[in-house]
Amino acid sequence: MGKIENGEIREIGSSIWQDRKHHLWFPISFTKYSVGDGRLYVTSGLLSSREDECLLYRITDISLTRSLAQRIFGTGTIELNTKDQSTPVIHLENIAHSVEVKRMLSNLIEKEREAKHVVGRDMYGAAVHLDDMEEND
Repeated sequence: MGKIENGEIREIGSSIWQDRKHHLWFPISFTKYSVGDGRLYVTSGLLSSREDECLLYRITDISLTRSLAQRIFGTGTIELNTKDQSTPVIHLENIAHSVEVKRMLSNLIEKEREAKHVVGRDMYGAAVHLDDMEEND
């Protein structure tokens, strides 16, 4: 049984990972994160909601920051730099088991790049080429 989101049917069980933004150690937030189908989804909002989607192979850099309070409560913030026009930087804030999630994302990103035959220099070259085209317009 699928779930219709943004006009596309997605399998409910197709998520590899999902979590919510935590406050202290409680996942009581309207910001949800999930990974599945080669994409990262960020859904936020209660009355009006927004869903951002980024292809995993477009993520170029991952960093993890953990403040003292985050280390005490077992969370962390993962920052993802992407080559996506709509979301150049994605923050996965206050994620539980953040070290393991960062490693999992890193492995999934590499697998997606291998599957799509994309190497880092291909993405950077494409981005420079697109930037040049935008300046000429």
